[in-house]
Amino acid sequence: MDKAVLENFAVYARNKLIQDIKNKASMIGITEEGIADPLPESNSDMLIFNIKTVESYRIHGGEVNQYKKLVEELNKRKESQDYGTAYKGLIEEVAYTWFNRLIAIRFMEVNNYLPDKMRILSSGRKGVNEPEFVTYYQDTSLNFTNEELERLANWKSDGSAASMDNMFHLLFIKQCNVLNENLPGLFEKTDDYAELLLNISYNDQDGVLYKLVHDIPEEYFDVESEKDKGQVEIIGWMYQYYNTERKDEVFSRPKSVKIQKEDVPAVTQLFTPDWIVRYMVENSLGRLWIEKLIADGDKRNEKEIAGEFNWKYYIPEAEQNPEVKEQLKGIRKDRRNIRLEDIKFIDPAMGSFHIGVYAFEVFMQLYESQGYTVREAAKLIIEKNLYGLDIDKRAYQLSYFACMMKGRQYNRRILNGKTKCNLYDIPESNNINRNHLDYLGTNIEDKKVWAKRKKEIVEILDIFKDAKEYGSVLDIPDKYDFRLLKEFIENKQLDLSFDTTGIDDTQKKIINVLSVAEILSKEYNVVTTNPPYMGSSGMNSKLSRYVKDNYPESKSDLLTVFIERCREFTKDCGYYAMITQHSWMFLSSFEKLRKKLQSNTICNMIHLGPRAFEEIGGEVVQSTSFVFKNTLINNYKGSYIKLIDFSNAEEKETKALEVIKNPQCGYYYETDQNNFKKIPGMPVAYWASEKIIKTFIFPKLCEVCETRKGLATSDNNRFLRLWQEVGFDKVEYNCSSNYESQIINKKWFPLNKGGDFKRWYGNNEYLINWENNGFEIKNFKSSNGKLLSRPQNLSYNFKQAITWTKITSALFSARMCFGGFLFDDAAAICFNADILKLRYIVAFLNSKICQVVVKIFNPTLNIQIGDVGNLPICIEDRVYHPIVKLSNNNISISKTDWDSFETSWDFKVHPLLDKDKQNQVPKTIENSYENWKHFANSQFDRLKANEEELNRIFIKIYGLEDELTPDVSDKDITIAKIFDTKNEIYDDIKGNRYILTKEDVVKSFISYAVGCMFGRYSLDTEGLAYAGGKWDDSKYSAFIPDKDNIILITDEEYFKDDILNRFVEFVKVCYGEKTLDENLKFIADALGGNGTPKEIIRNYFLKYFYKDHVRTYKKRPIYWFYDSGKENGFKALIYMHRYNEDTTGKVRIDYLHKIQKAYERTMDNLKYEIANNKNPREVSKAEKRLTKLMKQLKECKDYDERIAHLALARIPIDLDDGVKVNYDKIQIDEKGEKIQILAEIK
Repeated sequence: MDKAVLENFAVYARNKLIQDIKNKASMIGITEEGIADPLPESNSDMLIFNIKTVESYRIHGGEVNQYKKLVEELNKRKESQDYGTAYKGLIEEVAYTWFNRLIAIRFMEVNNYLPDKMRILSSGRKGVNEPEFVTYYQDTSLNFTNEELERLANWKSDGSAASMDNMFHLLFIKQCNVLNENLPGLFEKTDDYAELLLNISYNDQDGVLYKLVHDIPEEYFDVESEKDKGQVEIIGWMYQYYNTERKDEVFSRPKSVKIQKEDVPAVTQLFTPDWIVRYMVENSLGRLWIEKLIADGDKRNEKEIAGEFNWKYYIPEAEQNPEVKEQLKGIRKDRRNIRLEDIKFIDPAMGSFHIGVYAFEVFMQLYESQGYTVREAAKLIIEKNLYGLDIDKRAYQLSYFACMMKGRQYNRRILNGKTKCNLYDIPESNNINRNHLDYLGTNIEDKKVWAKRKKEIVEILDIFKDAKEYGSVLDIPDKYDFRLLKEFIENKQLDLSFDTTGIDDTQKKIINVLSVAEILSKEYNVVTTNPPYMGSSGMNSKLSRYVKDNYPESKSDLLTVFIERCREFTKDCGYYAMITQHSWMFLSSFEKLRKKLQSNTICNMIHLGPRAFEEIGGEVVQSTSFVFKNTLINNYKGSYIKLIDFSNAEEKETKALEVIKNPQCGYYYETDQNNFKKIPGMPVAYWASEKIIKTFIFPKLCEVCETRKGLATSDNNRFLRLWQEVGFDKVEYNCSSNYESQIINKKWFPLNKGGDFKRWYGNNEYLINWENNGFEIKNFKSSNGKLLSRPQNLSYNFKQAITWTKITSALFSARMCFGGFLFDDAAAICFNADILKLRYIVAFLNSKICQVVVKIFNPTLNIQIGDVGNLPICIEDRVYHPIVKLSNNNISISKTDWDSFETSWDFKVHPLLDKDKQNQVPKTIENSYENWKHFANSQFDRLKANEEELNRIFIKIYGLEDELTPDVSDKDITIAKIFDTKNEIYDDIKGNRYILTKEDVVKSFISYAVGCMFGRYSLDTEGLAYAGGKWDDSKYSAFIPDKDNIILITDEEYFKDDILNRFVEFVKVCYGEKTLDENLKFIADALGGNGTPKEIIRNYFLKYFYKDHVRTYKKRPIYWFYDSGKENGFKALIYMHRYNEDTTGKVRIDYLHKIQKAYERTMDNLKYEIANNKNPREVSKAEKRLTKLMKQLKECKDYDERIAHLALARIPIDLDDGVKVNYDKIQIDEKGEKIQILAEIK
């Protein structure tokens, strides 16, 4: 089944239906702006509307009543919401109603389920577009009035596309009304505004009907099609894809906008993969029945029984100890009393009823195995076994349809209108006229009994106020006799009055509420669902308050609330099976829930991890599917399948089947859930061995040192900068206390903010505005005075500590921070006044022991402060000093590596010119490169050896020699290793983001050279020579920086001071003139390309340098690129820290105009050459060059017009505002419009 085809259709259909319905509504004066009255000449039988055309629009007869109902409905909705919301909601509702009906009819016609055995939407014949029942309408069972027959005949006779569509419209509406007798839950009587607003055509090739018939292969709907497993799955996918744009729209809103009840279906609906559905149903309903058979004396084991039913995803019970077996025998004795007809199965968040449909199939297997006919079984399953609820009416309609179609597959009488289906959408009682209760209950003579019944009904109606906010988590006490309450509602006074107007509608609504209340109050043998996922931050106030009051242990997410609710739904010793995000297994916010669930038994679990749903990529949604028994079997061993390391949904399914066949495969685990209690926080760490669990006898890390979260600004764009963005003179890198930060005149201070996977030292990139001891952040408030920032744990500011990255998709990594930093909430800290102890702890945190244990607490992307604090730390005196020594060495190696690159604020000089790495700087870059490669790779090998030695020590300390090896993969060493070419990179290091090639080294050298050209660096001064503040000429003598702060990049040599010539001069100064050609060749060879060395280097500056610079500086470039366009007419670099309000004017007058004159001179020379040269080849070459120069000159003149406005404006910048603001600022004219003069940052 091609999901893209379904998605394209569903998204298109929704937009098309909504637009068509809006168009039809506007014809009768109803638009987003309001409701226009009909024209005065209208009468009771005909309404006339001004549609601003020559002809007015008229509706007659029954359409007038439909119009009145439409206006009445909109006005009713206006009582609880603004008109725009009411209008939008109604249009959406009508659209999905017709969408559902079209899908249903298409399904039924393909499978020949329609009453007249005649197709409604298609002909069933190749090349014939006219639907079958249009051609043969007189042969249908539809009852036509004489007037209708006359209209049909006239339209047929006319034969035009418009007439045939009118004919189809009438027939289609009549057919939908007739289908009300067969499927009342989907085809409600359409004598209302939905019919009035329908705009449908079978001729329009852009219409929904045409695309449904022609774009989606028929076999997708065919229940007999094994190829695509048609039918039920397509209903689920259609529902999900129909919601796609609505979901995107809701998620695009600001986070401050809460999710409303009408949004919930779209944002939480996710079609459950078929194999996971089968796993859940087979291991809950299937397991219940297997227990029944074994209790009845069946001699087969559970694996054999499951095999007989072809339950491929059934996980047999782990081998249990004798005590557990006795407990199981006692439970299974009670299974003898279960009758198949009495097994109740519910999906309380049913969506499109995918889970229920497979449960239908399993029930059918069970009934057949017990000797029932399929006809008997189909009716019993629908009426006795299956239950379902959803807050979304759309979901209910499709679920109802899917369920009834399963029944029809086995019993054609299912569609006689007499089969009761126990599926409902959750109703609300808000608009029920409670005064009508006084006219009901006429079957009760005793006034006290009457009052009691009325009181109970009022109680239930109170519970159902705003019920769609809460859905199935509503708790209905099991104290009502719903049969008696329904009898009360069904008996009314016979003498009607003005006060009883609408009482029939009230009765229907209350009966519906009572039916749902009864379902919510019951317990079920099996509960299976894929619940809605919604964090507490997305909940609106009503839902948030309700779950806090009723589900305090699981309030943080709707999915965990549903875990509790499903538990409540389940009978003692019954089963509840779910697929959820796996957050509840590990996060500290769900510890109380885990403790509560310890009173139940985990039978089995498939831990899916990321990418379990094929339409959701990435690591964010990490899932688990599980089956609980609602009783505690002490010391029971649950079965667990760990699939988190497999990369896609298809592979996960394959591996699940493999492990069921062969539990020895390596990712199958059996464990007693009592083991979870031995671990702090009780995470569901089913894979933890006994030896690893024993490590928790050691003290927690939080008992040895202080673990703390850092501050949160609530607006990082305002308060944070990458260090290279601001003026160096405003930064304090060595502050020792909050008091010092208050008295020194500095604004920016280093901030630890997590960052990439990096061990021992590094990720020092960010600064924070902590001027005057953080005054601005501490007082950052909303307009109503609420503090927005969270300046917490400030006493740890500027202290030496260990930090780590909170969010990681790789291994956990810890780093030493030598002081002078603040800490962000994404980079928690571990503090101890004993510096040596910190070195010991950072060694432990970067060891294999830590990697294994931290995953027990949280195998997700998000390593919480509590997870690290709960790590078991053993301070072993015997090896204390060797560990500290190795740790110090690793920190030193990593710092040296970090500071070897200009992205470190402690960078001193490029490694190719660094005497410490070179011993003595040689005369060729090649020798310098070889020296650095040797140095860097030796450091890499030393760091790896040290890490492996630390692993050996810690593995021995923790007694895990039988479980872990000390080996460290090269891809996990977080310093540079250098290769001459990419081809040399071996498998074990692939994926290491710190790999360098010769090309990377040469590019970094070129970048350093550009820094020297602008005076950022100096060959005479280590580190930054200038990055804001006062310029000092005395720092530069060996190589003088550009005096104008403007360096041209040209595709040919027009000036002696262009960037290529300046670079050549730099190489000459660094390595001498004798080896210049050799050095330029080495650089060119490393860069790659065609031409002479200088041509290759020039081409690099022209095409690639700036892209590399932007990437190196993480889209916050310090060199800015004036760029006229793709013809390379004008390109020039400036250094942002030397920018002033005259820079753009100087670029224009002294450089842009200069290059234009150079082009004009060259063009004159070329014209002369073309006119006088007799060599055709040389003439042709000159003509091509002339054409190129003409384009470049034109581009320059166009650029000159753009840049002139900005040059005259003399726009200043403030380095404190950062690159993003300033880069745009100098391109904004006085009207506030952006004029692109700088290269786009990509």
